[in-house]
Amino acid sequence: MTSTSTTTGAAIATPATTPKRSAVSASPVPLPQIEEPQRLAPKDAREMSKVFFERLAALEEGTAEYQYVRNTLIEMNLSLVRYVARRFRSRSESSEDVLQVGTIGLIKAIDRYDVERDVEFTTLAVPYIHGEIRRFFRDTTWSVHVPRRLQELRIDLARAFDDLEAANNHNPSPAELAAHLNLPEDEVREGLIACNGYDTDSIDRPIQTTGKNQVGLVADLMGSNDPALDLAENIQALKPHLAELNARERTLLQLRFGAEMTQADIGRELNLSQMHISRLLNRACAKLREGMLAES
Repeated sequence: MTSTSTTTGAAIATPATTPKRSAVSASPVPLPQIEEPQRLAPKDAREMSKVFFERLAALEEGTAEYQYVRNTLIEMNLSLVRYVARRFRSRSESSEDVLQVGTIGLIKAIDRYDVERDVEFTTLAVPYIHGEIRRFFRDTTWSVHVPRRLQELRIDLARAFDDLEAANNHNPSPAELAAHLNLPEDEVREGLIACNGYDTDSIDRPIQTTGKNQVGLVADLMGSNDPALDLAENIQALKPHLAELNARERTLLQLRFGAEMTQADIGRELNLSQMHISRLLNRACAKLREGMLAES
């Protein structure tokens, strides 16, 4: 009985000690401490990224080592962000904003990269960075907010415009653009109108000639409401209603508003009292007012 219990105790103890020995033998090799990850050459960054990605896959998220490995991967691959950002140098936005947005794309690529797929990290990272920057321009560079479908349509219209202009040697019409893009003409017209909201300009900007001489401001070229035009429209609208008045009513209106005579002067001219002239004028104006309101 004694020997049996001893053997059983040894058999139970053995599994408890075996994992501990295997854990010691399988302890990972310490990662190199990279003091300035951003200064690594692209080739060295690619090689070191492979090592760090293999370690990242084996670590538990949230640990201090996980954060170190992930942050180092971000810093080592910032050169990819700068590489993609150079394609957008012609844009007016701050380069710092573009780099920050591109870094977000890099972080997303790092979090989604799978070492077991045996694909180069740059193959995944560059499209992520490029897409994030493009979304930034699409969502923030429009001076007037328009629906996203119209923002995307603007790009298609610009390409179609260039193609048709080069082929036909003239500015394409909305109908030609619609046929080229296989879209309804109304949708193309809506997209062309929406293009006006892409950027704006200050009305206080100086106007420059080819000789770069300032000749005024943009505001000087902007039209304004002309009261004389409203008056001309009203006169044309009144003509048919004036024709419906009798001769005396037309004469009273001509003397009062054309010759600018007072009611007393008109009374003396027509041998009528001022009160009678007032009643006749009010009656004529009421007829005109009713006719104008009936049209509106």
